[in-house]
Amino acid sequence: MKFIQTRGHDENDNTKKEKSSFLEAILDPSASFGGLFAPEDIPKIPDDFIQKHINSSYQELALDIISLFDLGVEEDILKNAIKTYDRFDDKDEATPLKHIDDNLFCLELYHGPTRAFKDMALQPFGELLSAIALKQNQKYLIVVATSGDTGPATIEAFANKENIKIICLYPKGGTSDVQRLQMVSTNAKNVKVLGINGSFDDAQDLVKKNLKDKDFKDLLAKENIKLTAANSVNFARILFQIIYNFYAYIKLIRNNDIRNGYAIDITIPSGNFGNALGTYYAKNMGLHIDRINITSNSNNVLTSLINEGKYDLRSRNIISTNSPAMDILKSSNIERVLYHLYGGSRTKELLENLEKNNYFELNADELKTLQKTFKGYYSDDDYCKKQIKHYFDKGYLLDPHTATCLKAYDTNHNKANIIYSTAEWSKFSTTIINAIEDNKDIDNDLEAIDKLEKEHSLKLNEKIYDVINKEISQNDIVDIDEVSKYIFDFIKK
Repeated sequence: MKFIQTRGHDENDNTKKEKSSFLEAILDPSASFGGLFAPEDIPKIPDDFIQKHINSSYQELALDIISLFDLGVEEDILKNAIKTYDRFDDKDEATPLKHIDDNLFCLELYHGPTRAFKDMALQPFGELLSAIALKQNQKYLIVVATSGDTGPATIEAFANKENIKIICLYPKGGTSDVQRLQMVSTNAKNVKVLGINGSFDDAQDLVKKNLKDKDFKDLLAKENIKLTAANSVNFARILFQIIYNFYAYIKLIRNNDIRNGYAIDITIPSGNFGNALGTYYAKNMGLHIDRINITSNSNNVLTSLINEGKYDLRSRNIISTNSPAMDILKSSNIERVLYHLYGGSRTKELLENLEKNNYFELNADELKTLQKTFKGYYSDDDYCKKQIKHYFDKGYLLDPHTATCLKAYDTNHNKANIIYSTAEWSKFSTTIINAIEDNKDIDNDLEAIDKLEKEHSLKLNEKIYDVINKEISQNDIVDIDEVSKYIFDFIKK
């Protein structure tokens, strides 16, 4: 399979050839004109694919889906990557599916080592990239921006891997206490963690700038290091996020909740749109999905795009919410959807307008095309806390990101709807205690965890327990313009 550049190719750009292999696209994920890579063609599943995998393990299903993309990667490398799911709570069921209301099902994507859905992609990606680096005898630097969960998952996936160094950027005050502790307590020698005085969008902009900055790459080259990314701008991340859409659908059939061929809705709390993009690809591969519902918090730029066709940042600033991983205004992966729907030239025009003017608008036909697949919803913190309390009283605990999904379910109870639960409660325990007790006196996760364990019988996962008892080893907080200096000091060690 070949990969195409989302903003098109122009020989005058002189950065990338017109079509790239999978390895070329993931090892150097910045495409011409600052765009991304997307598959030239979306493969289709055979007619008997779902029935064939009714009794398959997650690993068997994953390998078969990946094989449809014809990536040109050795099968043993892919098998070892998929085998990382054995590290999850239950190696036979990486993503449990819970029936939590009449037609509402929750796919729990947080049963990996860092207790967030990012593990679903980053555990196998870590194994894949590390194997490639060793085979090539090439050193790589990964610069990753995180709004909370990508950082810990990237560190866990690549800690102490040969030929790999990690720079992890997180917004100071923009993550939960536990998420921050997962990053700043690492003592892996190949990892440098930097808190930045800025937002996630600032950190992500810096990563994108570095990926396409020739001078930056040339400086790395002097140290025999190449630059790549672990954010979902890297298609390898998206590849592994396609799989669990199929697994969830098959689980509904196994449990006799639907029959094969029934079209379900899937609802996704979204910030950077990577999770939603995986679902978009699954739908276009032939999975029976009717509508992909995108839910946002008060940073509801995606809702405006999907429902009105306007991406307008001209008077917007990041709003800090109880679902901080969604406190994002610039959603990178919407670019790949625009490319598949409207082509490279139009995508380039739209994204350049956004970069120059903080605004773009779809025409009426383009909006209609987008709405054939997507529907946008958003909710505020008060709504989400009420949903956490409501479902907790019914015996199920939602994190504040997953709680946004209930906005979509409220509008349609008649169709089977899977919501994607992206993080374990322990990462947002302050919000949880505030929701279920209306307790505003506790303002840190560690105190909240203690109270939830003692008074509400919640059990803390061992991985999180270990993190909160580790010493902090990475204290640096820097301005954006200082980051490059820290990077070069780190790689020369």
